[in-house]
Amino acid sequence: MEIELNRSEYVQVGVTSPKTTKILPMAKEKHGQKVVVADHEGAVTCFQMKRGEASIVFKTLPGPKITRLELGGPLGSVQDRIFVSCGPEIRGYNKKGKQFLNFDTNLTESIQTMSVYGSDLFLCGNYIYNHYRDCKDFNYYLSTDRINDTICIPSEQIDNVIPILACQDRVLRVIKDSDLRYQVDLSGSPSCACLMDPKGEVIYGTSDGLFGVVHIGEVEPLHRWELPNDDNVGGILCLESYDLLEDGKNEILVGRDDGLLQVYGYDEIGDPEIKCKSVFPESITSVVGGRVANVNVNEAVISTYAGWVSGLSVVQAQQMASTDTMKSVVSEENQMKIEMLRSEIEELQVRISRERENYQYMANSDNRVSAVPQFSVNDKFVLNGDDASYHLTLEVQMPIDNVLLQIRSIEGQYGTMQAYITPRCQPKSCQVRQYGIKPLSLHQRISAVEESRPFNILQLSGQFSLAEIHSWISFCLPDMPERASGDSVNMTFRSTFLDTQLECRYRKGEGIFRSDNLSTIAILKDVMTKEATKKKINLNISHDINEDSVAHALRIIHPKMEAQLNLAKKVQIIDALKELEVSEGGNTCLSESYREILANAEQLRDEYKKQPSRLERLSGMITDLYLDTYKFKGQSVKSKVPALLELLNHYNLEALIDFFTN
Repeated sequence: MEIELNRSEYVQVGVTSPKTTKILPMAKEKHGQKVVVADHEGAVTCFQMKRGEASIVFKTLPGPKITRLELGGPLGSVQDRIFVSCGPEIRGYNKKGKQFLNFDTNLTESIQTMSVYGSDLFLCGNYIYNHYRDCKDFNYYLSTDRINDTICIPSEQIDNVIPILACQDRVLRVIKDSDLRYQVDLSGSPSCACLMDPKGEVIYGTSDGLFGVVHIGEVEPLHRWELPNDDNVGGILCLESYDLLEDGKNEILVGRDDGLLQVYGYDEIGDPEIKCKSVFPESITSVVGGRVANVNVNEAVISTYAGWVSGLSVVQAQQMASTDTMKSVVSEENQMKIEMLRSEIEELQVRISRERENYQYMANSDNRVSAVPQFSVNDKFVLNGDDASYHLTLEVQMPIDNVLLQIRSIEGQYGTMQAYITPRCQPKSCQVRQYGIKPLSLHQRISAVEESRPFNILQLSGQFSLAEIHSWISFCLPDMPERASGDSVNMTFRSTFLDTQLECRYRKGEGIFRSDNLSTIAILKDVMTKEATKKKINLNISHDINEDSVAHALRIIHPKMEAQLNLAKKVQIIDALKELEVSEGGNTCLSESYREILANAEQLRDEYKKQPSRLERLSGMITDLYLDTYKFKGQSVKSKVPALLELLNHYNLEALIDFFTN
């Protein structure tokens, strides 16, 4: 039977952050569970469904922006106490909305993520992890990169609780007291994590859309499985392990930043497979499981960026079958709801018209009063490693009227992109967001380089601090931490376009860079020299060029170059083949390869349209590699570039390598 999901809209609150919606434990069998949600306006709203309508249990007064909401309580009792983080403060409310805790941590960073276990609070800012017990500072840890999420694996003994930090540098850091127990390397930057069971099974999701399960042991991790993002859907913002399908096994609920909610189960051999999905018009910030609308039906409660809280439940065959009497009752109830909604809409339209007239009158009077409307923008500028392109996502709590993009670059290599976002509201207002396009913008962090590659080495030395060289490298490369930690730093990257690699090792007064692409070394040298010159710092530069790296780079480019040339040739002859097919009255006169081109004509054209400049980019990279190769030898070969371009028009790998070496 095909699984169908039924969606119900409950309430709308303000703009929400990830993981700010929870379901309180079941209290009475008569009504469903209560839902509590916090928003950027600082309000905590608790509601319960009664007779198909959302009944507000309590709502706190507005205040500072709330970034996280968790449930807790004394160990061994019902976990129905509500904890929220706002700035450096933690506030606690009971299930009736009465505040029992207002704890100012005096942290320099605002609290971004939180986990609660008994009387222990595990709090994280952007880089700092703090453990409080009974509101007293207990443990502390400084992460080398930004902390995106934190969870803890419970234990019967409080000292054996295992905190886990999901960090931007593609690792899960497992903490012991104030030290790092070990770290788990991942394929992407983890954006969220969720406890699958108390025995140490942890689900993680990444910003580039993949997710997996890892077992956190006492001394080392064990990777269970990881599901790649083959469909190129959005990044993951929230996860939940819950038996939504009521089959006795917990499914994995995945909420993404493109509004897609996926429900994954397991097949006969235990591999994850998608069971059903639902699409929302906004990014999904929270997903939790419980029984809200009906005490007998499991459902998933979803909150979105703009504050909509909805429920999803499985539509069963027996639920769809009903008597004529029940149908008539439902029809009457729906009719009453429709009439109520119509009257509310008419009333709102009258109020909007009245307020608009008042505003126009005040704006045209002598004592003019005008206010620019404030709105939140949720933006992401993320590198897609699969097709080596950047995806810009803009999300506003109100409809968008238009977006203007303005790109300013220096010599076509790096610069700034500006987005002017204008929502559909009165009076007209606009927000400007800036996004840096870095010299090596298509590089992505990896865990280590392959030592078998032919590396070129660039070495810098001089009177510069660790912070200064870190800022130069951050100017060149994306996905860098805001600040360097420790006495030395080691970072490794992969080019998503060419699949070449780069290693950066640096400390105060020294930097060593290794790459199997000579152009990468040349860009680093040029940019960092300019940045050092701005600060009047003299650099001692030395390099060791591996002659094998040039042929190695050309062989990496070769499959991409060959594929693009073949694609371009196929697209160029499609029209001629169609004319020949019409004139001959069929395609029987054509060879098998030509018939295949005609059969896939639309697909080939679509593929070519998606990447119209890819061949030009590859040719440009080969040209740059040629110029850089001889630049490091102290020779200028600009006069030979036309001959190189002519060779690229009649592309042959061996001839190209011979041109480079001779």
